[in-house]
Amino acid sequence: ELFGEEVSLLLSLASPHDEVLISLTSPGGRVSEFGLAASHLLRLKQARIRTTVAVDTIAASGGYMLAVCADRIVAAPFAFIGSIGVVAELPNVHRLLTRADVDYLLFTAGKFKRTVTVFSQNTDEGKAKFQEDLERIHEAFKRHIAQNRQPGLDLDEVATGEAWLATEARRHGLVDELCTSHDVVLDMAARGFDVVEIRRKPPPRSLHSLFDRFVALPAALEHALGGALARALSAMTADGAVHALSATLAGAAAPARD
Repeated sequence: ELFGEEVSLLLSLASPHDEVLISLTSPGGRVSEFGLAASHLLRLKQARIRTTVAVDTIAASGGYMLAVCADRIVAAPFAFIGSIGVVAELPNVHRLLTRADVDYLLFTAGKFKRTVTVFSQNTDEGKAKFQEDLERIHEAFKRHIAQNRQPGLDLDEVATGEAWLATEARRHGLVDELCTSHDVVLDMAARGFDVVEIRRKPPPRSLHSLFDRFVALPAALEHALGGALARALSAMTADGAVHALSATLAGAAAPARD
């Protein structure tokens, strides 16, 4: 959300005679969030404002999804680039619950409303559908790169999920130049640009919002684990076990990330 506001600010201030430099560091994340950020970045291209993305350490997966929206990608020689793929993972504790005589009940409407889950026994059909969904997202990722990178890029060669050092990525056509973000800034200054940094700071968190998050934890466990199991686990909060478990399950149940 902050990134979208920063792009809107740039669009209100910049002209086609200006250039935008974005220092990008990202190993990737959720598909929907990085897809939204990429859409915001494409707004600069649509406004014909030349944009350079500089990668000093890593632009992988969703990070590279963002990078290809720029007119030019530069990277430090030992930065990691690529990882054009999609991954999703989750534990399955069905056998553990069975040994503990715990039933997990799941009710859905729609054949594929749930394909794989943490607590129930997963079917071959459900796992195949989940894999099909990942492949579909991967194909959309590849189309996005084909539309925004240089013609002739061999997607079959680069969209394997591999990440390369920038020196190798350049040979594959994933990077345009080898240099750091500082090099780009100095070059812009040498060409007569007035270099201005725009950074929007998120609002500070209040004690009230932190308290709300703490109070919401038991309710989240109730929803994720089922009432009886969550209440049993609540007694474990003294050694932090519930906090670790809730974080693991939250990540496992999250949508696929790229």
